[in-house]
Parts: sequence; C-alpha cells; structure tokens
Amino acid sequence: MDLFVFVVAGLIVLVGAAGVITLSHPVHAALSLVATLFGVAVLFISRDAEFLAAVQVIVYAGAIVVLFLFVIMLLGIDRVEDIRVEPIAGQRPAALVGGVAALGLSLVALLAAGADRTTTGLASRTAPIGEDASNISRLGQLLFSRYVFAFEATAILLTVSVVAAVLLARRLPTSDRDEMLAAESELTVDEPGEAVR
Repeated sequence: MDLFVFVVAGLIVLVGAAGVITLSHPVHAALSLVATLFGVAVLFISRDAEFLAAVQVIVYAGAIVVLFLFVIMLLGIDRVEDIRVEPIAGQRPAALVGGVAALGLSLVALLAAGADRTTTGLASRTAPIGEDASNISRLGQLLFSRYVFAFEATAILLTVSVVAAVLLARRLPTSDRDEMLAAESELTVDEPGEAVR
C-alpha cells in the first residue's frame, strides 16, 4: 500500500510540476502548482509527518498560491501601460528613504546580536527545549525565539508584495489613459526601428 501511495503521489507531483513550466496561461500554471503541493503533502503524510503536510496545504497550497492567483488576476496582461507616468507623486523618493531606513534597522539589529544571543539580538526568554517535547513544540519555540526576525521579515515581504500588486494594478483615470493611447496612435514608423511623428 505504501508503494502505491508513493507512486500515485509522485505522479501527481511530476505531472503538476510539468504543467507549471509548460502551460502558457499563468492561472493554469498556478493551479498545476496547487496539484504539485498537494502531492507533496500526501508524500509527507506517508512518511508520518502530519504537521508538515498540514503546513504544506495551509501555507503553500492555501495562502501562497492564492496570493499568486490574486496578483496574476489583479495585474492583468491586456492593458497598455506607460512606466514613465508616476501614479503617486513622490513615491520613488519615499521608497528610497524607506529602503535605506529598513537596511539601517536590519544592520543595527544584526550588529546588536552578540555571539551568545539569538538572531533577533535578544536572548530567548523561553524555557530550554526538552528532549521529550513534541516536534510541534520544538518548531514553535524555535520559530518564535531564534528565528522570529526571519519570520517577521517574511510576513513584511508578503505584505509589501500585495500592496505593490494593488499599486501596479491601479488603473489610470480615463482621461489620462485616452491621452496616452492618442499619443501612441500619432507615432508612425518610417523605417524599421525608427518612429517619427
């Protein structure tokens, strides 16, 4: 029975992975990724790693792929865009200042971490992990003590990506879009690679 489950789950993983790289439509590729992740979850269950299987389904097949689909559907691919138009005035200088501030805070946090301290720069306030603790207890204790900085950085990265997708998908007002399309239609091509008015 174990061999049968392994073969079926392995086929699901391989077919889904092939679909991710061969399908041209991005939504279909993302759904193939869901099939791949479910196949990996079945393989985790067959190896008695139920917690990893649950995380695989909830976090990856649930949250991450839904985020992919959200960004794909929100951005769209059938619109004319002009990247020279800045929809929000002053966003580039604000992004530069925010990036420099985030880099500075990260460097301060890393420099504050001593050799006897954890990644966050703070000594762990939790009790030491015992030998008889379950895998879930050990994972939770490590995740929210030693690796809390990486955990929070991942959360911030996902939040920034959603906000960026919304800003990129923001449509121009109708008058601005009409002016941009009119300016593009005035261009005529005399020779290949040369556009004149």
